Formats: sequence, structure tokens, C-alpha cells
Amino acid sequence: MIAHIARPYATALYDLAHEQGQLGPVEADLIAIGALVEENSDFSRFLHSPVISGDEKATAMEAILARANASPIVANFVKLVARNGRLFALPTIIASFRRLAADARGEVSAVTLQEHVDPSLIGGLIVKVGSQMIDSSLKTKLTAMKIAMKEVG
Repeated sequence: MIAHIARPYATALYDLAHEQGQLGPVEADLIAIGALVEENSDFSRFLHSPVISGDEKATAMEAILARANASPIVANFVKLVARNGRLFALPTIIASFRRLAADARGEVSAVTLQEHVDPSLIGGLIVKVGSQMIDSSLKTKLTAMKIAMKEVG
């Protein structure tokens, strides 16, 4: 149910941040707020408290965000979410926003990683994702240099 509330908020914030060229700063501010929620149980209880009114939460969030030097987009957005009585959904909104930003960057989440140490690589790593391979091993770089030197000399 919270995802149904969070998704429209996250999409609206993403669209606004994208339109204003502020995706990076907005995402950074949201990551900081998300970390605060996870690290501070009092702050988390504050977000979820039904006893505190939306206006009171908005006022408190305004002070917190000003102290954290949050961007105006994030500060206004969080105050709006608070006034609408949806601050309990903020962690889910943040997660939804981050998924939208990651999708826009073409990032995918790894589900299962298989790790194998190959001492012949000397250093670096080789990453295989599906049919794509990224080789930044020292062995490959040395081989490329060896071939290039043979072509020159």
C-alpha cells in the first residue's frame, strides 16, 4: 500500500528534478535523509507518528532540512509530503526515486554474484554481465602493450 502512495510522489519529484537539471543534488539529499531515517530511531518514529500533525511535521522538517543545507527542491517537496500527512512514506518515496534515477542512468541491480579469483590476471578484474564483458585486468593491458610495441618496433 505504501508503494501506491510513494510512486506518484517519487515520479513527480523525479520529473521536477530532471526538468531543472538537479537529479544529482536531489538524489544526494534524499540519500542523506534516508540514512538519517535508518540511523536515528527517534527520527523514524517522528515520521510515522500519527499524533504529530502534518503542519507540525512540516515545520520540524523545514528546520532539519535547513540545517542539512538541503536543496530547495527537496526541502519544498518534503514539506509538501509532510503537510499531506504522507511523511510515513518518505523512505519508500526515496527508494522509488532512486530506482527511477538508476533506471534513467541504465543501471541494473545485481541479484546474484559469482566470484572467482584468477591469479593469472596479476591485478584488476574482469566483469561479465550476460553476454557483455568488461576486462580491466593488468594481464590484458600488458598484452595490449606488448602487441603495440611489436607493431612499432
